[in-house]
Amino acid sequence: MLKPKKQAKYISPSILSADFGNLREQVITCEKAGADFIHMDVMDGHFVDNISFGTPIISSIRSAVKIPFDTHLMISEPEKYVESFVKAGSNIITFHVEASKNPKAMIDKIKGLGVNAGISLRPDTHVKEIVPFLKDIDLILVMTVDPGFGGQGFMDSQVGKIQQIASLREKNNMDFIISVDGGINPRTARQCVDAGADMLVAGSFIFKNNIFSSIQELRDLPL
Repeated sequence: MLKPKKQAKYISPSILSADFGNLREQVITCEKAGADFIHMDVMDGHFVDNISFGTPIISSIRSAVKIPFDTHLMISEPEKYVESFVKAGSNIITFHVEASKNPKAMIDKIKGLGVNAGISLRPDTHVKEIVPFLKDIDLILVMTVDPGFGGQGFMDSQVGKIQQIASLREKNNMDFIISVDGGINPRTARQCVDAGADMLVAGSFIFKNNIFSSIQELRDLPL
């Protein structure tokens, strides 16, 4: 008998692709459309070759919605700034294993501030780099594009990485969320969910189209 394919558990629109002139209204629309999180891509121009936004933007829209803020720190020395991002209203702080001198201490610091801890890795970083921290984290963010800019094409080569992480999770009876970010649309989302992803982070597909219908398309993926 054919088994029904899984659907994504969580949809997290990335505001990097939003209209910042109407950011508050667009975030509210995302919540009304059924988004589970709002994704914040924070870039410093050092860890990645782009600069996005910081705590003032997050603080300015925190009161607009009730859904959690999923903040992805693509910055060097994230240990220095994590507290300010929590104070701004972040509910999940995800940092890059490549950017932290002591990932375990970073995880402990995030959790000590009362929020969930996530860890991310670039497409060319091997899964083995995060294995020592799997038992301590709440979320793994698999980048399916090179971090830094929105609107890039999906890297099919990263589907195997999702499968590998999902296998480790099952084998070790862990319960962290597997999130994917980069080039997400219904076709690529189907690949990711089938590989074991739980959360879909999408920017261009949601904000460059109708927000309501785009979120619904990701929620009800074609089989």
